[in-house]
Amino acid sequence: METAAERIVGHLRRGGSFLVVGGIGFVVDALVYNALVFWGGHGPLFALPLVGKVIAVASASVVTYFGSRLWTYRDRSGGQTLRSFLVFALLNVIAIVLQLGCLAVSRYLLHLDSPLADNVSGTLVGQAVATVFRYVAYGRFVFPDDEDAADEAVADVV
Repeated sequence: METAAERIVGHLRRGGSFLVVGGIGFVVDALVYNALVFWGGHGPLFALPLVGKVIAVASASVVTYFGSRLWTYRDRSGGQTLRSFLVFALLNVIAIVLQLGCLAVSRYLLHLDSPLADNVSGTLVGQAVATVFRYVAYGRFVFPDDEDAADEAVADVV
C-alpha cells in the first residue's frame, strides 16, 4: 500500500509531465493559430478566428495525445483501444469549446481582435481552463489506472 507522501510525489510527477506535454501543445496551438489568423498581418483565417482556433487546438491535441500516452500516463496498463481514442477525442472537443468560449467572449462581446487580445483570451486563458479540465478528464477516462478501470467496468455492468 502506498503512503500519502508517495501519492503526493506521484501526483506531482504526473502533473509535472502533464504540464510539460501541455506546454509543448501550447506552443503548437499558438504557432498554428497565429500563422492561420495573423500571418502577414491578416492571415488566411483572420475573419474566421474560431475556425483557426479549432485547427490549432486539433493540431496540438495530436501532439498532446502522444505525449500523454508515451510519457505522462505510460505507467497505466491496458492497450489503446478505439474506445479510449474516441473518449480522448470527445474530451478534446469539450476542451476546444472551453477555449473557443474564451476567444469568443474577447472577440464578439468585448470586440477585441488584436493578436495580443486573441492570444491572451484564446491561448492563455482558454488553454489554462482547458488544461485543468484535460488533466482531470484524461486521468479518469482516457488513461485510467487499474482501480479506475475496475470501477468503470463495474459501472458498465450495473
